[in-house]
Amino acid sequence: HVQLVESGRGSVQTGGSLTLTCTISGNTFSTHSMAWFRQALGKEREAVARINQGGGFTDYANSVKGQFTIYRDNAKNTLYLQMNSLKAEDTAMYYCVLNLSYWGQGTQVTVS
Repeated sequence: HVQLVESGRGSVQTGGSLTLTCTISGNTFSTHSMAWFRQALGKEREAVARINQGGGFTDYANSVKGQFTIYRDNAKNTLYLQMNSLKAEDTAMYYCVLNLSYWGQGTQVTVS
């Protein structure tokens, strides 16, 4: 039974930083690619960043390139999303996704 639990939700001011964390249990984390998605109110879900199994390859949506960093610690079964220079348009529910198959419950980020 795979479980993904996000943490790091919060409200930050414009220009602030926040790191989201996703801890995975019940699966061999290190053998799967991971991703972060987000969905703002009234908008479609958007892929934000992805990372391969070993962490050597990452890819970002154009809207967050140079602003967000995805990384992972396979020893801790944990995925991270470092978000800097946050803007109001980054306000959304953020989801951790394993292998595009398993989703976390989401964590809210509000920038104002």
